[in-house]
Amino acid sequence: MPENCRSPAQLRSMFGQNLRMLTALYPSVSEVSRQLGINRTQFNRYLAGESFPRPDVLARICAFFDVDARILLSPADQIPKAGGVLNSAYLQDHIGKNLGAIPPEIFPRGIYRFLRQSFTHPARFLVALALIFERDGLTMVRGFESKEAVRNNGQSVNAADREYRGFVMQQDDGVAFLASRRSGNTSSFSFLTRVPSLSTRLWIGYVARTLRESDASPRAVRMIFEHLGPDRSEILRTARGPSIMTEDALSPAYRELLRVSQPFQ
Repeated sequence: MPENCRSPAQLRSMFGQNLRMLTALYPSVSEVSRQLGINRTQFNRYLAGESFPRPDVLARICAFFDVDARILLSPADQIPKAGGVLNSAYLQDHIGKNLGAIPPEIFPRGIYRFLRQSFTHPARFLVALALIFERDGLTMVRGFESKEAVRNNGQSVNAADREYRGFVMQQDDGVAFLASRRSGNTSSFSFLTRVPSLSTRLWIGYVARTLRESDASPRAVRMIFEHLGPDRSEILRTARGPSIMTEDALSPAYRELLRVSQPFQ
């Protein structure tokens, strides 16, 4: 067998690993399998790397998660870079220089819990999940605004309208990423730096949104990213838990990192 060929068992394992990562962004496996129209028992076999879907079912899965079959069949770091504005020769020595896949030891892949102050209700704090992964030779971020948060702002709660995607760049003292909702009508810029402690899970920084200045609400707030790693129970607890919290409900460590009593500078 050629060196770059993989056995059926290896392909099933890779498919299961990537499918688990994509599914973890949703509240439950049952909900995902229901929306896909796939028997839960069979879907669990896909997740465990024990079975591989028929071509029509694979196409349905790819369409649901808005990915192509490469991300489910090949290691993400082996997918070639796409073209486009970010890889243009004009930007190559500036933005493009920091756009390669960030080494996992610098910014780990997987599911993160993020927490930030609400832009519109400063006394509230939003909690959600985000996925950091590799695609097209880049480090990407993907997530969903919570239904409760967008509903309170009078916005659509449809998953497609709540989804955001972006790319991550390595910086001298951390990472930065630009993310947008569908159609790119609203965007945000974030910067994170690792918390200097024995824990490598926590990152602290800020997120700024693309809105004009207003006395009613800030345009930038502090934000925490916490890498949850393979701890599926913690991922599910966050996904099923409250998406909006008050300051009193925050842990002392979170309150200290967010410096909630100090204005952002």
